[in-house]
Amino acid sequence: MTHHAPHIGLGPAQTGPIIRQLDEAAINRIAAGEVVERPASAVKELVENAIDAGATRIAVEIADGGKTLIRVTDDGCGMAPDDLPLALARHATSKIDGSDLLNIHSFGFRGEALASLGAVGRLTVTSRAAGQDGAEISVTGGKMGAVRPAALNGGTVITLRDLFFATPARLKFMRTDRAEAQAIGDVIKRLAMAEPSISFTLRDVSGGGDGRLTFRADAETGDLFDALHARLARIIGSEFADNSMRIDAEREGFRLTGCAGLPTYSRGAAVAQYLFVNGRPVRDRMLLGALRAGYMDVLSRDRHPVAALFVECEGALVDVNVHPAKSEVRFRDPGTVRGLIVSGLRHALAEAGHRASSTVATGTLGAFRPEERGQQPGARVYQMDRPSAQARTASYAAQAPGFAEMQGDYSARAEPAPEQSAPVDTPLGAARAQVHENYIIAQTKDGIVIVDQHAAHERLVYERLKRQQEGHGIAAQALLIPEIVELNEGDCAVLMDAAEDLASLGLCIEPFGGGAIAVRETPALLGHVDAAALIRDVLDELTDQGSSETLRARIDAILSRMSCHGSIRSGRRMQADEMNALLREMEATPMSGQCNHGRPTYVALKLSDIERLFGRS
Repeated sequence: MTHHAPHIGLGPAQTGPIIRQLDEAAINRIAAGEVVERPASAVKELVENAIDAGATRIAVEIADGGKTLIRVTDDGCGMAPDDLPLALARHATSKIDGSDLLNIHSFGFRGEALASLGAVGRLTVTSRAAGQDGAEISVTGGKMGAVRPAALNGGTVITLRDLFFATPARLKFMRTDRAEAQAIGDVIKRLAMAEPSISFTLRDVSGGGDGRLTFRADAETGDLFDALHARLARIIGSEFADNSMRIDAEREGFRLTGCAGLPTYSRGAAVAQYLFVNGRPVRDRMLLGALRAGYMDVLSRDRHPVAALFVECEGALVDVNVHPAKSEVRFRDPGTVRGLIVSGLRHALAEAGHRASSTVATGTLGAFRPEERGQQPGARVYQMDRPSAQARTASYAAQAPGFAEMQGDYSARAEPAPEQSAPVDTPLGAARAQVHENYIIAQTKDGIVIVDQHAAHERLVYERLKRQQEGHGIAAQALLIPEIVELNEGDCAVLMDAAEDLASLGLCIEPFGGGAIAVRETPALLGHVDAAALIRDVLDELTDQGSSETLRARIDAILSRMSCHGSIRSGRRMQADEMNALLREMEATPMSGQCNHGRPTYVALKLSDIERLFGRS
């Protein structure tokens, strides 16, 4: 930036730039550019003010994506007539006194929102405090009118019309009405998650009339976690509530609470990740990175976890005064917060054990369709009468418990039925058959379980490798004849750079001239492996991970790739005792409900659902 020297003694003919004091209207419009980016930003500021005012009910009405109308009505403490002009003045606020800008306990604190909104739109504030008369004041494009009496029972109504009419250039940057309305809905949902004890409604009144109710969340009761759980079920969906883990962890003055989805309940994009710091919705890259790291072991890179996480700490440990939009925060000790989130999530995932999300079973049932026969128009469809209990018992006896008795054409090359002593009342039941040489069918107390043997065993081998590595190191087996793998020189250099780490994982390699390497030892746990395929997989992982990841993450990623080589392959026939042993180990292994890439390892179907498929219920 070039600084021009002032022209001294030039008198009236001065040609250099003149420094002027900007007028109040220009200052407010510039501030509005930072605070009010789009209609959703205006809604956020106004709803946060209502929460700060102690409201228990907040109603928001918008028209044309908030461009022509935003009205926020609350039952908060209201304002006295004399306070209204001051409320619209810049840097006037009731939230802080200015003495301590770190210890902030309210959503708003800058005193800029109302002044900024009044500078770029037509703003009317109607309010009534307890024991006072109702009053109203309007600001249009920064010009404030007089305070006048108004009828209102209590609380505050803020009406913002024609946003950005005073700065028409900003209107060109607005997206479609639908996109802006969606952004407003997202803002209200995030604030509603942070405040389960407040009722929220959002109504679209485009075109006049009562409009259309687009979002409603009634105040939740019960203890803090029950209220939050009910509110999250209302906003993210009951499926999330049913398929999430409760998070509650503390470390060095920070507390982490909330709900995080099971890995098998994940999304293809990072669209359902809600983070809060001291109740304030934030979009913080460090926190999002920590959330991703917590699931690194159980989700592939193209899947994203669903979570609503709340970090609570003393105000002095976090700076919310980083940006006017207040969506970023800065922690005094970011490492502690990151560590708390990663360990809190991993602990919850381990606690979830072999649990897989119920949506997997729902999707499976949805994939089953009864055969549809061509019906003549008007033809009557008959359904078999519901069989008696005795008939059902006899029918089940003919179908269960295994296939040993059915030696005729119906055996479908199934394995002989395992012994009846196998425990049916365990979570994953007793193995009954193997089909298509990859799926184990097990019978549970109230249904069936279908297990993908390759995916399940891959997770089990991975967890065993991790336990060995954390213990005394992974046991290696020496190859009688070292296997030579031909690579290019660049790939060879990448592998040799990591040779020391790979040796600790039971994979010992040496350079063999040119671009070749010699594999001398492989992890004993994997049994007989194709060393060339293993090396290429490890190389892919090293290239994918690059140098940005932590050593622990890189090691886990390599172990994950290795485990695929030691797992039971699809197409291998298993004996009954092998199948049951696999089921029992799954029950005892953390995170065995999903493979290393976040796909489910089993599907559990209730007998009642299966009966419904066949019209028996």
